[in-house]
Amino acid sequence: MRLPSADDLLVLLAVGRTGRFNAAADELGLNHTTVSRRIAALEEAVGGRVLTRGASGWELTDLGREALGAAETIESAVRSLAAGDNGDRSLEGVVRISATDGFSAYIAAPAAAAVQREHPNVTVELVATTRRASQQRSGLDAEVVVGEPKVQRAEATRLGDYCLGLYAARRYLAEHGTPTGIADLDRFPLVYFIDSMLAVDDLDAATAFAPPGMRESVTSTNVFVHVEATRAEAGLGLLPCFMADRHDDLVRVLPDQVEVRLSYWLVTRAETLRRPEVAAVLDAIKARVREQQDVLLGRSR
Repeated sequence: MRLPSADDLLVLLAVGRTGRFNAAADELGLNHTTVSRRIAALEEAVGGRVLTRGASGWELTDLGREALGAAETIESAVRSLAAGDNGDRSLEGVVRISATDGFSAYIAAPAAAAVQREHPNVTVELVATTRRASQQRSGLDAEVVVGEPKVQRAEATRLGDYCLGLYAARRYLAEHGTPTGIADLDRFPLVYFIDSMLAVDDLDAATAFAPPGMRESVTSTNVFVHVEATRAEAGLGLLPCFMADRHDDLVRVLPDQVEVRLSYWLVTRAETLRRPEVAAVLDAIKARVREQQDVLLGRSR
């Protein structure tokens, strides 16, 4: 075996982060064919496959993860050289995070903005989606999911808890009355996720309090739709407190009887955490969660 080329290792670094040859080619200013040729040359040099095709892109093999460590060392050395004598260690790069809609808007976005103000060359991409943790996370540096995930080749860390409560518009309650207990919910429609399209077990179980006769009203895959439908008097919304409490026209009902406590979990890979720009964004997100803990738990109103 010959020594692997530093250029080939940096190509692997780009593919490992994006999960796609085309995206890596755009990042490096190369074409798809060159990226493919460089990966083939690297595999010949190290004596085995460094990438395997996954459902959502290219994934690193065990050998690929070893090679990625060497690539990160090269990248770090290049950045140190580029910093020059003034010691400027400003971070740069793209950090892509998948998170739920509400978390993306009220936790991740402010945290990302704080990092970007300090490091203007860091770009944070927030993919807003509500789903289970992916087993093939090519192209993502981190995921934030609801409920403890079962993951392979990744680390799962509990970020913090948040609460769901029942809310209604003031005008809706004035017209229809306020529920007096769980049994009284039979006469009110519920605003929540589309049951047949909800793939998160903890969110699916959140409606266990509801009596069998409680029908659905407006349902959606997007929690912002839940909030606005509830404000528009579609019924009682089962909403994250940190989102609903921002609106003075919403009233929480049966707070002592309906409080669903859920948890946010962060899923990352060890090689991703070694990137300083990723670590900076995730540290900012963790700090934002700690700062907003009372808001997340519905204790701020």
